[in-house]
Amino acid sequence: MSQGNHRTNIQVGAEVEVVQKIHQRTGELTRGLVKRILTKSASHPHGIKVQLQSGVVGRVKNVCK
Repeated sequence: MSQGNHRTNIQVGAEVEVVQKIHQRTGELTRGLVKRILTKSASHPHGIKVQLQSGVVGRVKNVCK
């Protein structure tokens, strides 16, 4: 698994693990497929923000291979 801090690692349709804002303290991860990439910059220290096909929005922690 690679890190989700760089936009180049993430494509629409990729399987990723994200942490939702409400789970930031616990670090609980949610797995799903990327529907939209919301972060415009090339990188972000806390992870690229994406929307999953389920509608969940969170920052990518892992990109699943």
